[in-house]
Amino acid sequence: MAALNVSQAATIIHAGKLISADTDDVKSKMSVIVEDHKITRIDKGYTAAGEGDEIIDLSQYTLMPGLMDMHTHLSSQFEGPSTYMEGFVLNEADFAINAVVNAKKTLDAGFTTVRNLGDGYNETVALRNAINGGKVPGPRIFTSATAIATTGGHADSTNGQAKLIRRDLGPEDGVINGVAEARKAVRQRYKDGADLIKITATGGVLSVAKSGQNPQFMDDELKAIVDTAKDYGMTVAVHAHGKEGMRRAILAGVSSIEHGTYMDKEIFKLMKKNDTYYVPTIMAGNWVAEKAKIDGFFPDLVRPKAATIGPLIKQTFENALKAGVKIAYGTDTGVSAHGDNGLEFVLMVEAGMKPIEAIRSATYHGAKLLNELDNLGTIEAGKFADMVAVHGDPLSDITEMQDIDFVMKNGEVFVHKQ
Repeated sequence: MAALNVSQAATIIHAGKLISADTDDVKSKMSVIVEDHKITRIDKGYTAAGEGDEIIDLSQYTLMPGLMDMHTHLSSQFEGPSTYMEGFVLNEADFAINAVVNAKKTLDAGFTTVRNLGDGYNETVALRNAINGGKVPGPRIFTSATAIATTGGHADSTNGQAKLIRRDLGPEDGVINGVAEARKAVRQRYKDGADLIKITATGGVLSVAKSGQNPQFMDDELKAIVDTAKDYGMTVAVHAHGKEGMRRAILAGVSSIEHGTYMDKEIFKLMKKNDTYYVPTIMAGNWVAEKAKIDGFFPDLVRPKAATIGPLIKQTFENALKAGVKIAYGTDTGVSAHGDNGLEFVLMVEAGMKPIEAIRSATYHGAKLLNELDNLGTIEAGKFADMVAVHGDPLSDITEMQDIDFVMKNGEVFVHKQ
């Protein structure tokens, strides 16, 4: 006996305006039909509900794909001098619980997908699994787990510690020296359940170390990391401020440069030639520059780096935009407060990016960087039903992106302000 063909109830979203993000076009009075967690079709006009169907009336809203932040740190948030003590007084469980709380804030802000670029105990691997299993709410997470550094490098967590308690970290902890350890560290990240690799190719701002821009990997170490990552189907995201560290990383074949403070025309040319994405994190630059003005907020080694590097990132973004470098949205949230991720849109537009381009950087280009464009990043039939909406028009007022009124992830509504 043939099985009965029972039609499944659909969720039908009536969108006043639709930014699908596959192009720059904006459509009016459209219907997006969602079934079984996916978008099944998009109709012109407002499609009537069939028996059992649900209508979500967003006829006074602008509907967009779910937003994507390519640089977050969900399990931490910088609060000033006390942050440097957290490694001594907090346990793995504390960071994991912080991550659960911050993941909800991120999702509520409209960011349905994030890359988490560095944690302390692989807690975002567990968080990703819990979210995917429906145990806790949060964005889709693509995590690097623990970042990879060299001894004394930006992501060496023992920087600034007294010798009495300082350990000599190795590849399992994310600190390498030489080609063999570089390969082992990548394979360890794979074993730990990471989705991608994060390395710190130069000095950084918030680490207790003198230089914020010196190169910290040799060419052979970078090549070993990239080649090994490719064997395991993983991309490589690169924290970098200084030019030489960026140059080495781009030539090694990494996928993205994060921050990129001292990029210049030579680096822009290399990035375009090698199809390398730029993830700007203007928010983080502004934040550290402001906090550097406060006596005692940063350690003495950190304060001058924050005051020097922070204010430069916005200008670097403007130059990269003019040069035609591919840009994906990223905030470095966890430096600034979780849930404030939408501020980056405002800063990008202030620096010369068109609002539609800023939105596409946080949708289409995020998905492309993740190699997930078949599933995410645009509102098209066959993709996961990740969508957000604002009441106003973000193309005429980009600050609308800081106040998301509707959030759907995987076909489930998490936010709907009425």
